[in-house]
Formats: sequence, structure tokens, C-alpha cells
Amino acid sequence: MASRGSFASKFGVLMATVGSAVGLGNIWRFPYQMADNGGDAFLLMYVICVFFMGVPAMMAEFIIGRHTHRNAVGAFESLAPKTSWTGVGYLGVFTGFIIDCYYCVVTGWTLYYLYKSVTGSLLGGTMDSYAQMFSAFAADTWLPIILLIVVVIITCGILVMGVQKGIENVSKVLLPMLFVTLIILAVNSCLMPGALDGLKFMFVPSKSNVTLFTFLDAAGQAFFSLSIGMGALITYSSYFDDNINITKTATQIAVIDLLVAVVSSLIIFPAVFTFGAEPEQGPGLVFKVLPSVFTQMKIGWLWSVMFYLLLFIAALTSFLSITEVVVAYASETFNLKRLTSSIIIGAIFVVIGSVTSLSFGPLKDVTLFDMTIFELMDYLASNILLPVGGVLISVFVGWRLDRKVVASQLKVESPKQYKLLSVYIFFLRYIVPVTVGGVFASQFFS
Repeated sequence: MASRGSFASKFGVLMATVGSAVGLGNIWRFPYQMADNGGDAFLLMYVICVFFMGVPAMMAEFIIGRHTHRNAVGAFESLAPKTSWTGVGYLGVFTGFIIDCYYCVVTGWTLYYLYKSVTGSLLGGTMDSYAQMFSAFAADTWLPIILLIVVVIITCGILVMGVQKGIENVSKVLLPMLFVTLIILAVNSCLMPGALDGLKFMFVPSKSNVTLFTFLDAAGQAFFSLSIGMGALITYSSYFDDNINITKTATQIAVIDLLVAVVSSLIIFPAVFTFGAEPEQGPGLVFKVLPSVFTQMKIGWLWSVMFYLLLFIAALTSFLSITEVVVAYASETFNLKRLTSSIIIGAIFVVIGSVTSLSFGPLKDVTLFDMTIFELMDYLASNILLPVGGVLISVFVGWRLDRKVVASQLKVESPKQYKLLSVYIFFLRYIVPVTVGGVFASQFFS
């Protein structure tokens, strides 16, 4: 079997796992989800979902990974050999594979916008012209493919270096860069004339009704943002040492993940309100609306460069973690060197990612269930595979896994801690499955 690595420090563990969780879900998806769901109401529901469902589910993946020190499939083979539970591991690898096949395309988009910002060619247009620019770029045959190839090469190059020299060291550099950039951009936005309107939109209770779907959207965003149900957290935690406190680490990641999402909104909404744009722009908010905002800002070139650098780092670290799920499985299952498995997996992503990219151009009329290839992959992963994976992992740890293993991994010793363990098991058995099951079912009734 190919040799396994491990993280060298607690800071490295935190940065790597935060890098896995913090991605486009925080900076791209959260703000437009918040805008579409009334602002403050969605934020409140999101906080509840992160800590009462996201943290327990994250801890469940950490328990599985750290106890077995195996990849997502090997972990379930070790804990429940010759049972159908092994399928949960395969589901995680498959989910990661599907996500990677379109996530490399979107990460390529962020690289394109970073390039346009650095060269100064992004500024000077209108909102309509930026919408046309994005559509023309996405529909181009070769440029998005070239960019996704660059992204795959960078990612596989990092993975070839291993867990410590690759994933950990890169995360320890990129994540602090991301946090510093976030803070600088947020401070600048909060000093704008329309900042108060943006802050009111985010934090002041409004008359908007909190519906079941607001809560379900928040729960779905929490699982998407925290990378739950795709095997990434199981794989990363398999590199944890025994001195890593699982509860503390999961809570820290949840807090940082939440802060990144909120601070990203602090960047976007004050700027949007200052320059009269509409916040309810959906996924196009980052690629179609913000360029017009940067155009109207003083030293807009600098702010656009910093923002799209931030977006690229967030996308790259998440793509890195998801790709590691597939590479770790291939390396350990087929006894391959990391170099070999990275090249093979990278080549597959380039081929399928290219087809996915072409669904915006030459293959745009190729549809299944009235969805393009890109839309189908996104829907399959976000709306079906992630919720199902999250539920099954929670049910496995809550009902199937030996309670002694859970207690051992969580370092439960005192009677008070055992009472808290019972509460935690209750959440895994009932709260998480029912809520995430609701997220899954809601798509058929919305």
C-alpha cells in the first residue's frame, strides 16, 4: 500500500481543514443565497444550522477518519467490513469526483477574472456589458478549457508533494492570505456611503417571513459550505494525530467558516448598495454585478485584484481537498504512487471538465432532464449526493458505530462528558437526518 502522510501541526490541521470548508460556497454562494432569502432571516437560520447540524455532522466525519486512518472507502471497509455501509465511502468518492468535474471549470473562471483584474481590462464597463462578457467567456470553446487545465496542474502538483509539504504547507500560506484580504476588503466596503444600508439588509430584523424553505435553504448551504457528505473531511481527518481535539477543531472550523461567509457579505452588500446595484442577482452577483461596482470605486483596480485573488484562493483550496479524496482512494486502493494517481485523476478531470465547460458553448443544447451537463452535475452533487451522504454518515456514527469508538475519539471520560455524548448521539440519530432529509425532500415541493 502507498505510504500515508499526516499533518505536522495543529495549525496545519486547522488551516488545511478550513481550506477544505472555506471556498466558493462562502464567498460566491452564501451572499446570493442570503440576498434571495431576505438577508437577516437567512443569516439567523444559517447560524443555527451550522452549529446544531453542521458541527455534529463534521465531528462524525472526523471520528470515522481519525479512528481508521483510511481513505473514505477504506474507512467504512474497516469499520463495517462486508456490509452495505461500504457504499457510503464509495458515495463520498463519487460525490467528490462529480463536484471536481465542474468545480475545476468554476475555479478556472476565478482565474480568468483575476487575470482580467491584474491587467486592468476588467474595469470600464457597465452591468450589461459585464453580463455579456461573462456569457461570451463561458461559451468560448478553448479559453475556459485552458484555464481549467492550469487549475488541475496546480492542484495535482500540490498533491504530489504530499500531505505535509503539499496540502499543509500550501494551506498555511494561502489561508492567512485569504483572511487578510477579506478583512481589508470588508473594512473598505464598510467605509462606503451605502454601508449602512448594506448592514441593515444583513443584520436588522425585517418584516420578511421566515418560511420552512428559508430554513431548508440555510441547512443546505451549511452542508455545502462545510464540505459535509463528500468524503473530504473523512480523508483529511485520516491524517490527524491523536492529540487533535475533534470537538474543538470542528467548532473552530465552523466559526471561521461562518465568519468568512459573513465578512464576504460585508464586502459585497455595502458596495452593492453604495452604487445602486440589486443584491438579488443570484449566482451572477460575483461575475456580473461586482465588476461594475469595482469600476465605480476609487482605486477599483486594486480592490478588484484583491477580491478575485481571494475568490481564486478559496476555490483552489476547496478543489484541492476534494481532489485529495479521489487521489487518496486511488493511491491506497490500487497501490499507486501519489504522482501516478494524481496524473491519472488529473487527466480524467481535464477530459470530463472540458466536456462540462463546453456545455456553455458548443454542447449547450445537449440536455438531460432539461439541464445542461454542468447544471446536471451541480444539481446531482448539491441537491442529491451531498444531502444523502451527510445523512448516511450521521446515521452510521449515531446508530451503527460502536459507542466506545465515538467516546474514545472525542476523549470522553467524566460522567458529565458522557451526558454530553448522549446529547451528541441524539443529534446524529434524529436532528441531522430529519433536517437534512427535509432539505433533500424540499426540492421536490418547492
